Amino acid sequence: MTERRRPLSVRGGEWAFAVVGLPLALLGGVYAFAVLYAGTLLSLTVLGLPFVVAGLLGARGLGALHRRLVGRLLGEYVEAPGKPPLPAGLIAHGRVVLTDPVGWRALFYLVLRLPLGVLGFAAAVALPLGCGWLIGFPLWIRLMQAGPRPDVRLDAASTALGLLLLCAVPVAIRSLSTANRHLARLLLGPARTQRRVRELEAARATLLADNTDLFRRLERDLHDGTQARLVALAITLSLAEDALSPTAGPDLPRLRALVDRARTQTDDTVAELRRLTRGIHPVALDGGLDEALTGLAATSPVPVGVHLDLRERPHPVVARTVYFCAAELLTNIAKHSGARSAELTARAADGRIRLTVRDDGRGDAVLGTGTGLTGLAERLAAVDGILRVESPPGGPTVVTAELPTRLC
Repeated sequence: MTERRRPLSVRGGEWAFAVVGLPLALLGGVYAFAVLYAGTLLSLTVLGLPFVVAGLLGARGLGALHRRLVGRLLGEYVEAPGKPPLPAGLIAHGRVVLTDPVGWRALFYLVLRLPLGVLGFAAAVALPLGCGWLIGFPLWIRLMQAGPRPDVRLDAASTALGLLLLCAVPVAIRSLSTANRHLARLLLGPARTQRRVRELEAARATLLADNTDLFRRLERDLHDGTQARLVALAITLSLAEDALSPTAGPDLPRLRALVDRARTQTDDTVAELRRLTRGIHPVALDGGLDEALTGLAATSPVPVGVHLDLRERPHPVVARTVYFCAAELLTNIAKHSGARSAELTARAADGRIRLTVRDDGRGDAVLGTGTGLTGLAERLAAVDGILRVESPPGGPTVVTAELPTRLC
């Protein structure tokens, strides 16, 4: 939730950033314009590209300094971009720096930060001083000019204008601080491709950990459960073989009991194997995603209306992800929402599949609160999908999962 603040309140860090940030903004702006100007002039010489390479590396360093200042004073954490690969050879190294979007974005940030820094200093220092001069204007005039003043309207207007501008100081500082936060988040963080690579790496690591846990649990269940059942079945069959001993003649009652026990043990073993394999590939998907989603809705304790338009058949991995996502969302509705009804909609068209689950429960569901939504978001990210949650207090809750129908 967004923190509520008083209309005229300003944090100390915002004021300090407006004052202390001016020298750094001037330094960065002058540096950026110098790099661009000199780089343009030297572009026709052999010194042009090396100069731009050095300038981009310096812009990266200044961007890191600004990023730390924004984080410390404005409370805006901006993730540090990754370092570019450093191949062997000066030419290859220079080519990497020239094509690195982080350096160019940092240079662009320094250009835009200059006017924001000047405006911030003016709002934090010059504007309050001007307001003080306007409010005290009648006093300054009386100190400089002796005698009565016949017209006091100018004095009243000056004081009123000073008070009005003084009330605008916090608004100006907060607005400029917000602009600086957005600018730093937009230009000083990782490039879009780098951010996407990190998201995919994190999602892959999460899936690998989940799969490792799944296979370890499966191995343990097979060893402790299924294997024990098979050993018991082998012992039962061995006893049945002893009951058929030709020396004393077959013991039919005992043989019948052992065969019945073996049949029961076989049924239990098959049932346990089905239960273990259900988490790897849901049997319900054998009939298609539409039948699987309809079956999920039919078994939900909360009445669920189903609307399906799956004109495109998704990839099996995508279908399995959608199925698990729908199952988790319907489970959350039954456990946590207090809803009386829900609605499940799935549509696949134009290379995208969208799953929407809506309920009329109490709402207030957010990512990262232990309801399984965070795990769903990570599972979707692994297949280039996204999860959106709209759940105001009092409901309704609408959760939308969107992902491609095909995997590259």
